[in-house]
Order: sequence, then structure tokens, then C-alpha cells
Amino acid sequence: MNIFRILGDISHLLAIIILLVKIQKSKSCAGISGKSQILFALVFTTRYLDLFTTFFSVYNTVMKVIFLICAYVTVYMIYVKFRKTFDSENDSFRLEFLLVPVTGLSFLENYSFTPLEILWTFSIYLESVAILPQLFMISKTGEAETITTHYLFFLGLYRALYIANWVWRYYTENFYDQIAVVSGVVQTIFYCDFFYLYVTKVLKGKKLSLPMPV
Repeated sequence: MNIFRILGDISHLLAIIILLVKIQKSKSCAGISGKSQILFALVFTTRYLDLFTTFFSVYNTVMKVIFLICAYVTVYMIYVKFRKTFDSENDSFRLEFLLVPVTGLSFLENYSFTPLEILWTFSIYLESVAILPQLFMISKTGEAETITTHYLFFLGLYRALYIANWVWRYYTENFYDQIAVVSGVVQTIFYCDFFYLYVTKVLKGKKLSLPMPV
């Protein structure tokens, strides 16, 4: 395991912790897309089914369990504990536009036509687009709270670090996972505009705002 993988995991975990702390401290999930969080919970569920079949390491197992627990706690806080603060009107992205093509692609492009492998592939493809409902929600409202932008930044940084991890593994282990790499690059591209706004506005103490859609 290399430093890019570890830093990527830390960045991913930090993003989730930032989101949970934000919701708990403010007792509000305003500005957070529940649909994106449902998709992330689905990503972790379908990817980590190997917890019941294969043991890789204590680190690997602990991280998987933490991500699963955090994902479902987040969904619970949005749809149950603080449901009255949930902005369902602006969280209006239609999930079938993502789930249908991702499901079809996971059956067509995979490494092995077995249930676990198809579900793993599904999770990889789904993760690459799971943030879209959140970005769509921000584009509808025209702005995002600073703490929400920190969450998105560390989530995007996690994907960028994983790309570095794959480059490192290719040159040191001659390992190349085409499905994971292509999906990761696609996901990182979705964050590019956000990264620019984060650096030019949020880090300078300004509020991130976007032009309202016509």
C-alpha cells in the first residue's frame, strides 16, 4: 500500500466526517443532496460484499466497515433525524438517469460475469456519477455553504489521489485496472470547475456562488 492510497482514504474519510459534523452541529441537512448520499450508500454496499467472502487486511476491513456505517448514518440523518430541514424541492435530480445506464454498463463491461464482480463493477461506475445530484442541487440554488464546499473538496481530492495511486501502481507493480481508472478520471473531471471555484473563492474567504440556471 502506497502513500497515495493512504492519503486518498484519509481524504475520503475526512470528507464524510466533515459532512456528518456539519449536519449534527447545525441540526440541519440544508444544502445536502440526500440523493447523492443514497447513491454513495449503494456504492459502498455493492462494493464491499467481499467482506463476507475475502479477508485482505485489518486496515482494509476496518475502513470498509467505517465507510458503510458512515454512509447509512448520513442517510438516516437526512431522511429521518433531520428530515424537516431536507430541501427536497431542490434535490430533484432523477436517479433513474444514472442507475439505468450504470446498471446496463456493468453487465456489458466487466471482468467476470459473476454476481459479485458485476456488483463491484456497478459500484465503480456508480461512484463516478454519484456526486451529480449534489452538484445539480448547488446549480439550482446558486450557492453552497462553506462547510459543504469543504466536504466536496476533500471528496474530489480523494479521487485525484486515487488516480495518483493507480499511476504509482502501474509503474511499480505493472498493475492497471481499466474500469477503475477510467471511472475515476470521469469522476475527477466532474470536480474540475468546483476545484477552480474552491481555490479562487472559498480559500479567499468568499462564498461559493454559481450562476442560477435559466
